[in-house]
Formats: sequence, structure tokens, C-alpha cells
Amino acid sequence: MSARVTLYSRPGCHLCDDARAVIEAVCAELGESYEEFSIDDDPALADRFAEEIPVTFVDGKQHDFWRVSPDRLRRALHP
Repeated sequence: MSARVTLYSRPGCHLCDDARAVIEAVCAELGESYEEFSIDDDPALADRFAEEIPVTFVDGKQHDFWRVSPDRLRRALHP
């Protein structure tokens, strides 16, 4: 089973660190998993998200960028 939450980030990004902490906590609380990809490893992702990281997807759809709200993420995982 693939992860329901995907985080696109970049090394050294403090907003990415903040988003990761929220995602880790909410996923742990709800028994969900997440995966993370660096946009620096993929030129297409870097072109698409350069000004929006961190970017969060839930179930394959863009959910948030820049900041992740724990309450909004919980609602998206349990509609």
C-alpha cells in the first residue's frame, strides 16, 4: 500500500522541516504513512514547485504548500 501523504521538499528548507514535523505527528497519530521527495532530485519537480515548497499531496491531490495545518491534514485523511 502506498503512502497517502506525499511531501515535496528541499534540503535546508526551514518551512520543509516544519511541514515534516506536522506530517510526521499527524500520520503517526492516525496510523498513516507518508513519503518525501526532494525537488532537487528531479528537474521537473524543481520547475513545478520551486516557489511553493514544501508542497503536500493527500491521495494524489495537492493539499497545501508552504505551511501544513495539522487540523486540515487530519480532516483530509478522515473526510
